[in-house]
Amino acid sequence: MIGLPLSAQAEAETEEAFEYDIPAIAPEVSSGFEEKPGWATQRFAVAAANPLATDAGYQVLKAGGSAIDAAIAVQMVLTLVEPQSSGIGGGAFLMHFDGEEVTAFDGREAAPSKVDESLFLDEEGEPLEFMDAAASGLSVGVPGTVRMLEMAHKAHGKLPWADLFAPAIILAERGFPVSPRLHTSLAGEQHLRDDPLGGGFYYDDAGEPLAVGHELRNPALAAILGEIAEHGSRALHTGPIAEDLAARVQEHHERPGSLSLEDLASYAAKTREPLCTDWQAYTVCGFPPPSSGHLTVMQILGILEHLPAPEEPLVDDLPGEAWLHQFLEASRLAFADRGKYIADPDFVEAPGGDWSSMLAPEYLAQRAELVGDQSLGDGGAEPGKPGALATAWAVQPDQPEYGTSHISIIDEHGNAIAMTTTIESAFGARILADGGTGLPGGYLLNNELTDFSFEPEDEAGTPIANRVEPRKRPRSSMSPTLVFDRDSGELVASLGSPGGAAIIHYTAKSLVAMLDWGLDAQQALNLPHAITLGGPAFLEEGRFPASTLEALNARGHDASERELVSGLQALQVTDEGFFGGADPRREGVVRGD
Repeated sequence: MIGLPLSAQAEAETEEAFEYDIPAIAPEVSSGFEEKPGWATQRFAVAAANPLATDAGYQVLKAGGSAIDAAIAVQMVLTLVEPQSSGIGGGAFLMHFDGEEVTAFDGREAAPSKVDESLFLDEEGEPLEFMDAAASGLSVGVPGTVRMLEMAHKAHGKLPWADLFAPAIILAERGFPVSPRLHTSLAGEQHLRDDPLGGGFYYDDAGEPLAVGHELRNPALAAILGEIAEHGSRALHTGPIAEDLAARVQEHHERPGSLSLEDLASYAAKTREPLCTDWQAYTVCGFPPPSSGHLTVMQILGILEHLPAPEEPLVDDLPGEAWLHQFLEASRLAFADRGKYIADPDFVEAPGGDWSSMLAPEYLAQRAELVGDQSLGDGGAEPGKPGALATAWAVQPDQPEYGTSHISIIDEHGNAIAMTTTIESAFGARILADGGTGLPGGYLLNNELTDFSFEPEDEAGTPIANRVEPRKRPRSSMSPTLVFDRDSGELVASLGSPGGAAIIHYTAKSLVAMLDWGLDAQQALNLPHAITLGGPAFLEEGRFPASTLEALNARGHDASERELVSGLQALQVTDEGFFGGADPRREGVVRGD
């Protein structure tokens, strides 16, 4: 048994220390599509994107920790083993159910105080190329994940804060095997190789990515997490670690940013009122703006509810062409509204003064009337008018969105979390920070500010709601979701996914599959994907028959195939306990007793 010593304060709080066992988990054999069985448990369950992270949450739950406790342990291990997707240098949205009420914890990154709406414009006033902006100091927002988790732990934690860092610290010190997905991500990445610290840490002397199974130690991250374990979030937001973070942003070799020590010290996590929407026999609770996730997911589902259901939504166990057509058209309409109205609510007023106006049944019925046998096509879906507006916003142009990782946990007391966490695109801003330790390794900084619109206004000079402004939180697609029985109020499911803007499609389809088509969580997550952001439609490569693509194109969808890599995690409440599913496209697993 290998344990991390508790502080004197922690020893006073608990009679028995939480001790972490390093699990015997080898890297998975594939980073592609791998069939997974689904997992049935009785007392509790945790689902995360990497087996080592899942195991850390499992050990915390087994030791009597709460769902929040387990989420903290999972996130810290993900910072180490899945650095390309999330970490302490990023942000997160967390939905929490304590058996009586749902709370939305907002740890979204914020823009530095010295930015303005021209942040991503070049000398001629034209938007920068996405990667020129992302792989730079310009893109780094003030991280919020640790502050948010600390806030949630103070409200709902059971085990001492310091104990929850033991798994990540021990793995960082002892080493962990590089997984196929991390190796593949490193192999396809160019900009991280140019980072003074990242290039030397994740690549060998010949510039090759670390091999699958390489035992990677991260002493810098172990030291940083040790400081946060002992001193809380202030260790990241003030002092030497913060000084190093700000310096790496301000001294970036190509495009320095303005993030300052004052920005870090003044950042505050928030609690927000969750959005809970009735749909069929359920109440679906999700995150409010600055996330566009719940509003857009429920617009899609609400529009579908007003359309005649296809006789066979599933054909040969796959979504059929008739259902896909309706789903894609509902997505076009929902994304048109998303692009115009949704942004940080501290800066932008909701249509009609209430975000629920976008989900009003009569409004969605009007939107559903626009769906015909033929697709509206690229640019054919215009924003609707869900409520009287105090300000008219311009529609944000399309631009890339990436991400992320998802965690779903239900503890033995019925507390549940759905948490989606990100540093934005793979490897974030491609800046590795060692906390000023001078040791190898560290954590990656986010590029979250590229979720803002690069263009502040349209050609007519009308401002875009999601433009860059000081201390503003960029619009997100993250959709952590908790589902309840509408009549009894009992918990039904926890789910969510990474995937940039496509998070919305992945989550919406999974809800339909689980709650409307009656599939279990694993069957739902195995289904192939289809998405559109309003332009061309994309079907998951190699997963549909050619006839489906042909039929959609005959309806005017401009559909083609591409790789669509989600990372869904889902837990369902069953009569016997819980049933969990993990996305076959990623390395995640479910564990529980």
